[in-house]
Amino acid sequence: MHVSASLPSSSVSPSAHAPGAAPTQADLLDFVRRTAADAELIASLPLDPEGRTWVRLDGPAGSEAWLIGWPPGSGTGWHDHAESVGAFLTAAGELKENSLATRLPTDGWQTLELSEGVDRERRLPAGKGRSFGRDHVHEVLNVSTEHHAVSVHAYYPPLPRIRRYSRAGQVLRLEQVERPEDWQ
Repeated sequence: MHVSASLPSSSVSPSAHAPGAAPTQADLLDFVRRTAADAELIASLPLDPEGRTWVRLDGPAGSEAWLIGWPPGSGTGWHDHAESVGAFLTAAGELKENSLATRLPTDGWQTLELSEGVDRERRLPAGKGRSFGRDHVHEVLNVSTEHHAVSVHAYYPPLPRIRRYSRAGQVLRLEQVERPEDWQ
């Protein structure tokens, strides 16, 4: 199920930063934290037992924001957000993030062999989140076998593309490049 409606986050005020300034990673993290605390908004997301659901939100200062529902056992697969910085926070349930502590070349490659020691793992129970910089490569998972998770995400600039990867051991392979029209 994909929900494409846009929900205003009326109880969530924009971050206090200079008018016209691009939101920082800290601004985005503050936004997702405050949005995730809106119990009524979180409860309004339709949850599907088979697939992720998402609703676009009004993010601060021209950013792109999403409320996402994760059924048990679901995940994103390895991906990045290209030139966007971002933040996400678990509003309900628990998510796990696997990420790479290395910067990848941005273009012109299909397969990379990763160095040992680049893997990072974070458990993000309700109320916990993180921000990240450009070209951050990760996968997000709901490892629960019984409970949905719900999270809030924000990106700036709005996502120009998402690169999707497959991974076998230390080998990362670029599989697909998605553009906004592919997921909106």
